[in-house]
Amino acid sequence: MTRYQHLACLLSDRIEQGLYRSGERLPSVRTLSIEHGVSISTVQQAYHLLEEKQLIVPQPRSGYFVATRKATPPVPALTRPVQRPVEITQWESVLELLSSRNSGNVLQLGSGMPDLTQPTLKPLWKIQSRMAQKQDLDQLNYDSLLGVAALREQVARLTIDSGCQLTAEDIVITTGCHEALSVSIRAVCEPGNIIAVESPTFHGTMQTLRGLGIRAIEIPTDSVTGISLEALELAFEQWPIKAVVVVPNCNNPLGFIMPEARKRALLALAQRFDAAIIEDDVYGELAWEYPRPITIKSLDMDGRVLLCSSFSKTLAPGLRVGWVAPGRYRDRVLHMKYIGTGSTATQPQHAVAEFIRLGHYGPHLRRMRQVYQRNYETFSCWVRHYFPCGICVSRPQGSFLMWIELPEAFDAVRLNTELRTLNIQVAVGSLFSASGKYRNCLRLNYGLPINEYTEQAIAQLGAAVEQAMHACHIETEPASSLTD
Repeated sequence: MTRYQHLACLLSDRIEQGLYRSGERLPSVRTLSIEHGVSISTVQQAYHLLEEKQLIVPQPRSGYFVATRKATPPVPALTRPVQRPVEITQWESVLELLSSRNSGNVLQLGSGMPDLTQPTLKPLWKIQSRMAQKQDLDQLNYDSLLGVAALREQVARLTIDSGCQLTAEDIVITTGCHEALSVSIRAVCEPGNIIAVESPTFHGTMQTLRGLGIRAIEIPTDSVTGISLEALELAFEQWPIKAVVVVPNCNNPLGFIMPEARKRALLALAQRFDAAIIEDDVYGELAWEYPRPITIKSLDMDGRVLLCSSFSKTLAPGLRVGWVAPGRYRDRVLHMKYIGTGSTATQPQHAVAEFIRLGHYGPHLRRMRQVYQRNYETFSCWVRHYFPCGICVSRPQGSFLMWIELPEAFDAVRLNTELRTLNIQVAVGSLFSASGKYRNCLRLNYGLPINEYTEQAIAQLGAAVEQAMHACHIETEPASSLTD
């Protein structure tokens, strides 16, 4: 962190703690320069950064003042889905979201795409170029159904950070995390079975269940602590649940990290009812805390946890390189992979393995965590500034996704249709529910570039939300009662 960034963080903390109050004049550039022993230009850069985040505003000939801001929105409350197995819907809406990915003129505010513009990805391009120049025919051929041995060794080494003790033989390489989840579900379930899922949860998991003829039971989920263990226990007692699918670290879409004690309790519950746990850890390495949070798999002593992940969110989704540590279900997972895609593309596996072996992966992860955390702070300011009052916003602890809950009468599906005229698209909340709940919610991606174009899009989205709320006769509290 540079000197000006360090100073900006210090001032930001003082503002958040109320040491500098709303509308209060900040110390002059010269005063801060003397107080912190830095140059005037360093202070000016720090103030400019805070101005970009809309924490302060300049006034000609008067200096800088703390911006008058709306109060921080509360986090969403514990969700309350219908707790019975349901047939999964929403495929048409998911297909519409996927089909618009390649619409170059549409800004995907709700996509699950990571930032691919960072310089720490340059070594990956060079590695792929060198591999192409060598013209190694082995990289155009099939490899083991398990995956390239060099990559499996690197993945096993990486999982040590999450508390696991795995070997290369414990890992199966897949075509992205989506296939890892798919083969895991097929390995433990049959058509007609029931699986418990967080609510809301990743729409890809929902559609996999739909395609396999498996019913889902949505379990209430807290935006801070994760899936309700009490509700899950009740569901286990009422229904023959085969498995639980969870995203406990940097959850998609709520962003929470499940406390370790609750991870242990979830595992104990699965052991008690002899159910499998399918753990999606695709965002776990993007947690802002250090060391990164442990996985449930690291606590697993009897092989009932199938740990799924990929390099789609940490490196690039186009690589299509994922993996699963299937535990006791290894043979079944290998069979499901064989009848699905067979072996995974060879060359991308070698490229990722080399990227990690040469020491590029760690620095890239550290940079992306910093970028996403900084982006989150800016996006939060934008949402607070441009959105109307009466909303709830999740507090992600990593990754690049945030969840916004609007008043219950709000229809985000209709809003998304109206946003097309602005060339903007969000991910509507109903995609993340088996039964189409959460039509009043949005998922936003704050991994997008922080620039005027993105800020303008957030401003347009906020204005559209406010207009739609007025059209629905949804009342909001007066702005004056919501200032800090």
